[in-house]
Amino acid sequence: MGKNKLIRFAENETFGNIFQPSFSEVFGIDYHMKGKWHAEYFKNTNPIVIELGCGKGEYTVGMARVNPDKNYIGFDIKGARLWRGAKTAVEENLGNVAFIRNRIENILSFFEPGEVSEIWITFPDPQLKSARALKRLTSSRFLNRYKQFLKPGGVVHLKTDSQELHEYTKSVLEHNSLKVNHCTNDLYNSNLPNPFLSIKTFYEQQFLEQGKTITYLNFELNRVDPIQEPPSEE
Repeated sequence: MGKNKLIRFAENETFGNIFQPSFSEVFGIDYHMKGKWHAEYFKNTNPIVIELGCGKGEYTVGMARVNPDKNYIGFDIKGARLWRGAKTAVEENLGNVAFIRNRIENILSFFEPGEVSEIWITFPDPQLKSARALKRLTSSRFLNRYKQFLKPGGVVHLKTDSQELHEYTKSVLEHNSLKVNHCTNDLYNSNLPNPFLSIKTFYEQQFLEQGKTITYLNFELNRVDPIQEPPSEE
């Protein structure tokens, strides 16, 4: 392991805005902060917005800067990446930011029903092979988890450079008759009214410089029955 990673891991332990539970603290059981994010960390009742696979936390921190009246939690497994977002939030005294280092598969251990108002999924691994479809963060496997803690009327945002993931997600939504609020194949040539859509991470800026178009979906999980996968792509 590189020296810089060790330094960052050590510094992460000093930050009050990053939560790093062990496997035994969350596997099949509730984490001690579940249902307590408002009262014990943010100390307010403002809506909670989470970003899944947040990487360096650029988007999480960017949203927190724009809107201090919401609380933001970035979720990722890579501690060396989370270090950047956590450190920036500390340096800028952003009290409406937190980070969780864990696997997204364990997300039900962290949030109780109705605790989260919005979910952002920004530039996730598209998992393009059909055999890996259920590993996509917009697959039925994950959407069924999200709807257990997303409040009624809460929304999911997907921002990606992968046209394949965009189309796959649309097929999941259509197959399950889920409500789509906004959909575009070319975000920066659309007129969608959302100040967060203009926040660009380092990698997104690279995609744009390479001439890639960015897609966007905003949808709700308005279905009581379990969400199902669409017919096989093959």
